[in-house]
Amino acid sequence: MNLKKRPRLAVAVVVSAGLVVASAGCTSAGSGGVGQGGDPESAVVGIKLPTAVSHVHGVGVDPETGDILVASHEGLYVLPAPEGPGEESVVPERIGPDIDLMGFSVAEPGRYVASGHPHEGFDMPNPVGLIESRDGGATWQSLSRAGESDFHALVANAERVVGFDGSLQATEDGSTWETLDDGIEPFSLSMADDGRTVMATTQGGLMRSTDGGAAFAPVEGAPPLALVDWVPDTEVVFGVALDGRVHRSEDSGVTWESTGLVEGEAQALHADAEQLVVVADHRVTRSTDAGATFRSW
Repeated sequence: MNLKKRPRLAVAVVVSAGLVVASAGCTSAGSGGVGQGGDPESAVVGIKLPTAVSHVHGVGVDPETGDILVASHEGLYVLPAPEGPGEESVVPERIGPDIDLMGFSVAEPGRYVASGHPHEGFDMPNPVGLIESRDGGATWQSLSRAGESDFHALVANAERVVGFDGSLQATEDGSTWETLDDGIEPFSLSMADDGRTVMATTQGGLMRSTDGGAAFAPVEGAPPLALVDWVPDTEVVFGVALDGRVHRSEDSGVTWESTGLVEGEAQALHADAEQLVVVADHRVTRSTDAGATFRSW
C-alpha cells in the first residue's frame, strides 16, 4: 500500500463525518418536490438505489444518451435519461463487471474512465489503475498503472485526466503521467474544459489551480465544499458544502453564492447545463433550478 494514501483516507473520513453531522436535521428546499411515486406529499425525494449498493463514489451523465451513471462499491448502475416527473418507477440497472469504482468520470460522450478494485472472481489487477469503457460501462480496458494506482479522486475530459492515488497526477494520452502539486490531497476534483483550471475540495478548504494542477491556492471566502463539478462549456461550477447547502460560482470558482439545500448525506455530484444530479442517502435526486429544489424524474 502506498503510504502517501493515509492522509488521503483521513481527508475522506473527516469530510464524510462532516457531511453526516451537518446534514442531520436539515430539510431540503425541494422537500415539496415529487417523489419517486409521484406523491407531492412525500418527504422522501429521489430514485432509491438497490439495497445491494453499499456506497456511492461518483455520479455522471453521458451526454450522448442522457443516462445517469452511478459508480458504486458494487459497480456501475445506469438510470435512464430523465423525461420529466411521472408515475412510472425508475429502476437502476447494474451494468458491467464487478469492480469497486472508487474513481469515476465521464470523459466525453460514450467514453468513461475509472479506477478502483476488482471484486473476487473478476480477472483484473488489484488495483485496476486507470481503466476505460467505450460501450456504456459493459466492458473495461486497462490504460495504465494497473496494479499500482487506485485513484480515489478522478476527473477527465476529452483531452486530459487528473487523478489522486496518494499523489496528484495527470495524463493526456492515458499512459504517460505527470506529477502535479504534491501538497494537495483532494476529496473531490473538477476541471474546466481547457484542463487548466482545476478545483479541489480538501480538509483545509477549497483549492484552485490555474496551471493544470501544478500549483494550487486557497479560494478566499469559499464555503466548506465537499463536492464540486464543472458545467461544461461555461465558467459555472457547482458545489455541495458540508451542511448540504448547494453553492454556485459563475467565475470559474473564484466567488460563490448559495442556491439551495440538498437533504441527506451527499456522496456524489454531477452538474451540466440542464441539471444537477446529487446522490444522497442512497437516493438519486435532480435539480433543474440550480439547486433551489430537488426532485425525482
